[in-house]
Amino acid sequence: MPSIAIVTDTDSSLPLAIAARHRIHQAPMTVHFGSEVLETGIDIDDAGLFARIDREGKLPTTASPSPGKFAAAFGAAFDDGADAVICFTASSKVSAGYNAAQSACDEFPGRDIRVVDTLSLSMGEGFMVLAAAEAAEAGAPIEEAIARAMDVRERTHLYASLSTLKYLAMSGRVGQMAAGMATLLNVKPIVTIRGGTLDMLERVRTQSKAWARVVELAQLAAGERPVERMAMLHVNALAEARQMEQQLRAVLRCPPEIITAELTPGMSVHAGAGLVGVALVVS
Repeated sequence: MPSIAIVTDTDSSLPLAIAARHRIHQAPMTVHFGSEVLETGIDIDDAGLFARIDREGKLPTTASPSPGKFAAAFGAAFDDGADAVICFTASSKVSAGYNAAQSACDEFPGRDIRVVDTLSLSMGEGFMVLAAAEAAEAGAPIEEAIARAMDVRERTHLYASLSTLKYLAMSGRVGQMAAGMATLLNVKPIVTIRGGTLDMLERVRTQSKAWARVVELAQLAAGERPVERMAMLHVNALAEARQMEQQLRAVLRCPPEIITAELTPGMSVHAGAGLVGVALVVS
């Protein structure tokens, strides 16, 4: 049975320890402060990102991994003894990673590399990656590993509450006046993955109501079914993520292990500090 390696990008929000446990190679998203380029998970995390944003008063730009970064990940996988590689990229609707990974394949003529557009983000992508990695570890052929990942995508739900529109306003994605009005009214947007993008689902008044709505949406998604996998997502809000986790444990049939994951800078730069949410795979 050929050895299959899994490659992804850091928009998958996979914690480094979990990626290392499953020998998952991650090509880093980059954050650009002027001419300075920082790699997610290597040079910068969410805490460092927002400390610098608040200090400098402006947002950096971000970029998907280059073909060279994907090629380096593929090369490392083959050097580790892999016979084949499955590469899962963030949704092509919002990221150039899929095309970059496809281009990187040209560096390995004759090698078996499958590039999969997850049409998902954050732990929606991360859960697909984990499903494929576990299938490969169990000896599944490459087609089955990909099929298991695609099945997980269809059963994954993600809901998160933004604490502020400040950073969206700084990026130009909402007007300064609209952001100011939303702050005055204490409006908290709830976002979800829809059509391959992180999209606004609802606007809720007050943080407590937004959290209650996220928990309610998770309940509606699960119904009477147990939750197979769950991850708490946050941007510089670990304590708040723990609080929401307790609320979810009280109403859902949760798995024994719940992952806690940073959103990571490629996405958190737009969502802003204080985001708290949940990603779940229902059985």
